[in-house]
Amino acid sequence: MGSKSFGNLLDLASGDLLDLPPTPRALPRVMTVPGIISDVDGYGITGGDSDVISLPCRERKIIVANFLPLNCKRDSETGKWKLSLDNDSPLLHLKDGFAPDTEVIYVGSLKTHIDVSEQDEVSQNLFEEFNCVATFLPQDVHKKFYLGFCKQQLWPLFHYMLPMCPDHGERFDRGLWQAYVSANKIFADKVMGVINLEEDYIWIHDYHLMVLPTFLRRRFHRVKLGFFLHSPFPSSEIYRTLPVREELLRGLLNCDLIGFHTFDYARHFLSCCCRMLGLEYESKRGHIALDYLGRTVFLKILPIGIHMGRLESVLNLPATADKLKEIQEKYRGKKVILGIDDMDIFKGLSLKILAFEHLLQQYPRMLGKIVLIQIVNPARGSGKDVQEAKKETYDTVKRINERYGSPDYEPVVLIDRPVPRFEKSAYYAMAECCIVNAVRDGMNLVPYKYTVCRQGTPNMNKSLGVSDDSPRTSTLVLSEFIGCSPSLSGAIRVNPWDVDAVADSMYSAITMSDFEKQLRHKKHFHYISTHDVAYWARSFSQDLERASRDHYSKRCWGVGWGLGFRLVALSPNFRRLSVEQTVTAYRRSSKRAIFLDYDGTLVPETSIVKDPSAEVISALKTLCSDPNNTIFIVSGRGKVSLSEWLAPCENLGIAAEHGYFTRWNNSSDWETSGISDDLEWKKVVEPIMRLYTETTDGSSIEAKESALVWHHQDADPDFGSCQAKELLDHLETVLVNEPVIVNRGHQIVEVKPQGVSKGLVTGKILNRMLEDGRVPDFVVCIGDDRSDEEMFESISATLSARSSSVSTEIFACTVGRKPSKAKYFLDEVSDVVKLLQGLASTSSPKPRYPSHLRVSFESVV
Repeated sequence: MGSKSFGNLLDLASGDLLDLPPTPRALPRVMTVPGIISDVDGYGITGGDSDVISLPCRERKIIVANFLPLNCKRDSETGKWKLSLDNDSPLLHLKDGFAPDTEVIYVGSLKTHIDVSEQDEVSQNLFEEFNCVATFLPQDVHKKFYLGFCKQQLWPLFHYMLPMCPDHGERFDRGLWQAYVSANKIFADKVMGVINLEEDYIWIHDYHLMVLPTFLRRRFHRVKLGFFLHSPFPSSEIYRTLPVREELLRGLLNCDLIGFHTFDYARHFLSCCCRMLGLEYESKRGHIALDYLGRTVFLKILPIGIHMGRLESVLNLPATADKLKEIQEKYRGKKVILGIDDMDIFKGLSLKILAFEHLLQQYPRMLGKIVLIQIVNPARGSGKDVQEAKKETYDTVKRINERYGSPDYEPVVLIDRPVPRFEKSAYYAMAECCIVNAVRDGMNLVPYKYTVCRQGTPNMNKSLGVSDDSPRTSTLVLSEFIGCSPSLSGAIRVNPWDVDAVADSMYSAITMSDFEKQLRHKKHFHYISTHDVAYWARSFSQDLERASRDHYSKRCWGVGWGLGFRLVALSPNFRRLSVEQTVTAYRRSSKRAIFLDYDGTLVPETSIVKDPSAEVISALKTLCSDPNNTIFIVSGRGKVSLSEWLAPCENLGIAAEHGYFTRWNNSSDWETSGISDDLEWKKVVEPIMRLYTETTDGSSIEAKESALVWHHQDADPDFGSCQAKELLDHLETVLVNEPVIVNRGHQIVEVKPQGVSKGLVTGKILNRMLEDGRVPDFVVCIGDDRSDEEMFESISATLSARSSSVSTEIFACTVGRKPSKAKYFLDEVSDVVKLLQGLASTSSPKPRYPSHLRVSFESVV
């Protein structure tokens, strides 16, 4: 890897990095039940949850975000900090989707810097009055974390902007990245100060905290953890340019549930996981799931909604009705197109205004009859790009107004000041059309708010003298590149870069028939009113509970250093195979059977050299020389290669091509599986595979005597997977009447005769031993992939079906910690070699004579 991570997360954020002050213990120490104080400070990274006291209490949700849903300002009279709820924050309204008795705790930063001397008092007030825990990032850390890494590097990248040169974006700065990790560490400390592991669900929000899950999962293996990304997730071609790409991916994968606004964002995330981490995903009963080291990480696709009650309460205000009357009078006789956007380079302000200019050029009869009102919210970031966008917007508006305006007509009205909520609602309610022309945006709730305001409320209608039964209309012109676009299917979707098309779409929106406007409005309002913020929170919460359900049914191991930490979760009966235990069982046994896979078991899967090492050959020779042992290599490889590589082991049995060919030792003949030798189907399969190979760069065909295999491990992951699915469907169709099976494995599609598998050949070998009276009392079976799982099942089934007084010790073992039907695991090939060497050192090899020579020798004795 070219990117650097950190060997120790504690060193990273302790003082060597940014000279941070020691993180104070969480304030306050939380009394989760009367009389019991939760004390879970520190980082015990030995991997257990046993030190966390399980406290019986009601269900809690811990909502973690960059900023708390609070407003904070100093009281001019008392000099004290005055705290109040930010009723416009979606985070505040999440609790509407939870059960009534659910306790909600918020963890985040205040939007105002609080001096260290005042932090204790503010912390106490925050928790007692608002159930909030403040993080209080040091100013230098906050600046580098939020204004630096988040706004200058992650935000542009996630919106498809690459720093191609210093004048267009900030290049990656490791100092800013270190501040980002340090800030996430401080957030983790605060969460750990309030968490009750048994009861709490943690829901983390947005790209500011993408490595926070790693800190939490490292400390609490069974923490119930969800994450929702409110911004776009870029395509893999863009995301892969980030030097710390894997650290952020693994951070998200340490969650149980990851949420996205649209399938496009989720698809890009899955593509990154596939290309960078080699992960595969599948749909499980309608849920997209990634298998990640034995853990199932679920993906949730659901756009956020708005709080209907909050918006309707603003519409009911007398100030809203008064403002609406005022602007209706001001723009009487004119059709108003409304835009409300942040001053941001991604909002497409200048493109929108240029499109409006084209509309006036193409339809001059609209002059004096149409107005674009553009409300500009304050910029959330700062920098040269924001200033350039602002200047371009002002210059364009000035030019249009000078060219097309008159003393009593201003075509473009630019409102660049803080606009109160009631005033925005009034503009929403009177606008004929709303346009959101962003070139890239995570969600954007402006169209939702516009639609609800156009619907109105009974109180507002009464104030305006409008009948409740009067038809409602609204039209939306939406960019294809914003998160809400897929949800609002009645909107006119546009490519914001195509200025002419946007102009035509705005014209279509304002000239559309009232009946069509009513139909579109009705469709949108129904969706928005039934998919509000409470529905979103409730749906995510239910899926998080479902995703966390199996936490205590598996054993967990933490692996990896620094931000590369990940959790392996396996069956509670699954454990490492002890060499000492196996050798002891081997020593006391009298008849033994050992089955070994080849690739990934005796030779590393990634090794270019496929010959077995000298250590492997030596151990196998010794084990094969023991007359009490029956040793078989069971592999998918061809018999020629295996015979050549394993020639020194004269008494070694080989089952090649998944058991189609079997040989008990070097001097015996190859036996076939007894299945029909008719391989005419190859003449049908090979041309089809050749066609897919020609059209899929990086793919290849492996021709075996009994099978044909199409490999796509070197092809583009997405295209290769797509082609493999097509090939599978194609072959299953043309081979429907042939005695073959078509399998899709890991980056392969294989066609082989029916009745050929590692499980079947293993069962046949064991049955032959039983028929010869050599009932094994010791069996070892080791493999690393899906086909070896059949061996593990077959051994248990075959030996349990026999009636014998001999008790057999079975050691079924997979290579690597992953879900398996085996009871044991070894981490890697070198561990397998050590085990074989241990068994070989215990073995007592004796010369194996042919039967007639053995009788002669015994008579002499």
